[in-house]
Amino acid sequence: MPLFQNATFHISAHHLSDLPPPFGIEVAFAGRSNAGKSSALNTMANHNRLAFVSKQPGRTQLINFFSLGGDRFLVDLPGYGYAKVPESMRKHWQMTLSNYLSHRSSLYGLVLVMDSRHPLTPLDRQMLDWFGPSGKPIHVLLTKSDKLSRSAAMLTLNAVRKELNTTWGNCSVQLFSSLKKQGVEEAEAVIGKWLFPPQDHSTEEPSESPAG
Repeated sequence: MPLFQNATFHISAHHLSDLPPPFGIEVAFAGRSNAGKSSALNTMANHNRLAFVSKQPGRTQLINFFSLGGDRFLVDLPGYGYAKVPESMRKHWQMTLSNYLSHRSSLYGLVLVMDSRHPLTPLDRQMLDWFGPSGKPIHVLLTKSDKLSRSAAMLTLNAVRKELNTTWGNCSVQLFSSLKKQGVEEAEAVIGKWLFPPQDHSTEEPSESPAG
């Protein structure tokens, strides 16, 4: 059974104080509000409505936790880069996301979703700058790859991989298409190693996992 098939909604948080206790392992998904982040989550979970997909970018304004069982969570972060949002809300989420990415002890890795036609925008780079110093792994999904020719997609993949490794290190990257359901197994292989690392087969309690 695919890794995310049993994902269920757990809790939503608007403020850092609303977050659940930092036990277990979390993998966060971040990206521009029109990059296809929610569609990617839904595709991997094989669930059309696990993560809310809006025709109006920027509608998801909560940190949404989805449980995989065993103190394992996928965390859907609010999309960034939306224009029609009050400045006060923009500043709130900038501070909240920066603090979550920099200080959340149970956060094991970040999946950064980028539109393959417009990768590494200034806000994508800001997210990498926030999270990169943590030393935790980053996996980039280049979504909507079906919109590019095969040669253009490969050129984009190689260019993004080169810049990620040169500037931030500790990054992996792949092509992904929710429409064609391409790249799902590759993404699951990477994220699965984060959520269920080999040493986790020991008898340690979940709170003693290597998330910190």
